[in-house]
Amino acid sequence: MARGDWRRLDESDVRVRPGKGTRPRSKRRPEHADAVPAMVVGVDRGRWTCALSADPARLVVAMRARELGRTPVVVGDQVGLVGDTSGQPDTLARIVRVEERRSVLRRTADDTDPFERVVVANAEQLVIVSALADPQPRRGFIDRCLVAAYAGGLEPLLCLTKSDLAPPDDLVAAYAELDLPVVVTRSDQDPEELRARLVHRLSALIGHSGVGKSTLVNKLVPDAHRAVGVVSGVGKGRHTSTQTVALPLPEGGWAVDTPGIRSFGLAHITPDDIVGAFPDMKAMAEECPSGCGHLGAPDDPDCMLDDLVRSGDASPGRLASLRRLLSSRGKLEEYD
Repeated sequence: MARGDWRRLDESDVRVRPGKGTRPRSKRRPEHADAVPAMVVGVDRGRWTCALSADPARLVVAMRARELGRTPVVVGDQVGLVGDTSGQPDTLARIVRVEERRSVLRRTADDTDPFERVVVANAEQLVIVSALADPQPRRGFIDRCLVAAYAGGLEPLLCLTKSDLAPPDDLVAAYAELDLPVVVTRSDQDPEELRARLVHRLSALIGHSGVGKSTLVNKLVPDAHRAVGVVSGVGKGRHTSTQTVALPLPEGGWAVDTPGIRSFGLAHITPDDIVGAFPDMKAMAEECPSGCGHLGAPDDPDCMLDDLVRSGDASPGRLASLRRLLSSRGKLEEYD
């Protein structure tokens, strides 16, 4: 072929040199066997404060490694850190691994919002704080928090504050059939019973604004204000009451203080998630027709849970309490 006769060329005559950056990326990620274990205790705008080996005296600020992408990292997460883990000022480690979560407290903005927000990871118990007066207790909010606890694998604990303003008897009786542990506090006394239930555990506290949650936290963690300031030190002035933060208890353990919230959406939770937390009813619920909401007649006339009451294996009050929780899933406006 004559030199320059391009009309007689075909594909076999063309050699293409790969350009820069065309080599395919490997999907293999480094294992980071040397990563240091830590627990996330604070989050603020792309920076995570972590306690090395869950030691509150060894705090490290970290960023999320690029290979994690947009993997959510929240307070309570057990993570692996590499890089500078000295904790010195102006140093930054990298979060390269998030361990599997043992429990998750989730919420949505409302019952139609498909986007789940993970509030706390790996908490052993959820402390639902409700005032007996000023403001009046909202049983619907308590119910919805119970649903979130059962579905997320947390043990619920009801904490009733301001007992110096109103007696707790009626509210305690409303939850008696659920075998729900209850502690009662008042503003002029030390919360000794609550403190004993939190020691050596990771507990999340949740409640509406004004119920006395901050007062409790300040009594449980005397230097809470200072501790929050340390954890959110990279926040550059953000108001700490808007953050979820884990505070170390003097006796051991952590209290996770969550911001006061206005609503607790449950769009991500199914009826079976709730019934699954009741061992005495779970097996019978599996005999229900597909799609049963376990509410009984008229909504679910073939629900098998009624057979438990007829056979004496469950009390009418316990089943009614369970169905009240199930009903709370679809009544955000009424129940909050």
